[in-house]
Amino acid sequence: MKIKAAFFDIDGTLLSHKLKAVPQSALDAIEQMQKRGILCVAATGRSIMEFNRLPTKGIQMDGYITLNGQLVLDRHQETLSAHPLEGSARDHLLKLFNEKMIPILLIEKDRLYINEIDEQVKIATLAVSTPLPPIDSWSGNPVYSAIGYIPKEKEEALHALLPEFTITRWCDQAVDLLRKGGSKQAGIEEFLKLHHIRPEETIAFGDGENDLEMIRHAGIGVAMGNAKDISLRPD
Repeated sequence: MKIKAAFFDIDGTLLSHKLKAVPQSALDAIEQMQKRGILCVAATGRSIMEFNRLPTKGIQMDGYITLNGQLVLDRHQETLSAHPLEGSARDHLLKLFNEKMIPILLIEKDRLYINEIDEQVKIATLAVSTPLPPIDSWSGNPVYSAIGYIPKEKEEALHALLPEFTITRWCDQAVDLLRKGGSKQAGIEEFLKLHHIRPEETIAFGDGENDLEMIRHAGIGVAMGNAKDISLRPD
C-alpha cells in the first residue's frame, strides 16, 4: 500500500526538548517524503501560534492538526475545520477557570492564557520548552481546548467535575481537556476526507497518550523510542 500522508506529533517526536531543536534527520525525512508526493502534516496538542514560535517554525508542513484535532488548518494555516467548546462543556470549564479550583490554560486559535500559576505549571511548561503563559480572564472568544495542571492522584476528581470532556494526560503535571469525541485522530479523519486519502494510506509518529489513537488507526503506526508504556499497550 502506497503511503500518501504522514502525521507527526511535535513534542518529543519532531521536537527534541533535550536538544531544543528539530533534529536534522527529521527535517531530512520530511523533505524526502514531500519529494515523493507524501503529505507531511503536524498533529499536535499545540496551537498554530506555538508551532510558529518553536524551533518547528521553519518547517513547511502540508497541513496542521492543531489543539488535538479541534482546529485543522491547510498548508497556508487557513482553517479547514473548527470545533470550539460550546454549551455546558464550556460553562463547566469556565466555572473551574473563574473559581481557580486548579490552574487552567484556555487556548484560542491565536492566543492562550491561564487563571493562575503554581509549581505544577512551572514544571510542565519548562518540560516542553514553553514560556509561562500570561494570567488573564476569559476574553469571550472561542476556546478550542484547555490544559489542566493537576497531579495524577487528583485526576479522578477532575473527571467528575468535567463529565463532557475527554481528559488525556501528557505529563505528570498536566492533562489536555477536550470535548468528548475530540482527538488528533478525529482531526486526521477530517483532513483525510478532504484529500481523498484512506487511513491505510497513512503513517503516524508519536510518543504520548494523546497520540495513541492516531498511531493505532494509521496504516503504519510508529511509537517513538521515548514513548511511555501506555502508548505501546494494545487495547
